[in-house]
Amino acid sequence: MLVSARSFAEYRAMFALTDRDLAQRILDCPGGAASFVAEAGQRGIDAVAVDREYASHREKLGLLVERETLFKRGQLMREAADFVWSWYGDPAGLLRERIGSARLFRSDITARPERYLAGALPQLPFADGSFDLVLSSHLLFSYGNRLGGDFHRAALLELARVARREVRIFPVVVYDTGERYDGLERLREDLAGVGIGSRVERVAYEFQPGGDEMLVLSCGGYRAQASSEPRVTAFDPVRWRHREGVSRRIA
Repeated sequence: MLVSARSFAEYRAMFALTDRDLAQRILDCPGGAASFVAEAGQRGIDAVAVDREYASHREKLGLLVERETLFKRGQLMREAADFVWSWYGDPAGLLRERIGSARLFRSDITARPERYLAGALPQLPFADGSFDLVLSSHLLFSYGNRLGGDFHRAALLELARVARREVRIFPVVVYDTGERYDGLERLREDLAGVGIGSRVERVAYEFQPGGDEMLVLSCGGYRAQASSEPRVTAFDPVRWRHREGVSRRIA
């Protein structure tokens, strides 16, 4: 599975993020080498990333992604006709943005390591309701033909567990085929049965043809069932603002 480096601007478009959304506490899962948290920090936004790669690579991850991006330049040029270029302009524009994001990530994970925690779905190292909004980019449905239905259900329930308000997943198409994940409606029915509403929403971003929709989960009415297995919760030195009553509440 690919680890990528997407920018704050891409996240805003992929997840239709408004200023109102960005006033909340946000989790990026999996964060990869994206510069979303780095650029969010520059804007005073309360954002944290989690990724299994942070357990082993951390500061090297951005450099590895940068090298991989350059390595695939020839393939990208050859396959340019298979993609939509309205966002990046051309392959060179995409390469510049990816490399710039990877470098911002490298700088920020060194300067603010507490914002980047090791963890992986379907069990995250956070307490229930630790974040207002959870974003998940290019994992679940992108690899829908490799990750089984049980994993998808467990992963979505875990994302909903740590979200107080919403989870947004982008895209809803499979990376290899370009088709919408065929288990999506079954998953939505399962989630509705435990109190998690959902909708599919079109966004102003498209790179893979047809990949311009996100799944939004409404988590306000969901309460996770207690697990019989002990949960390992990472120490998070970042202030839990909404628990201290000083967050910018969204009505």
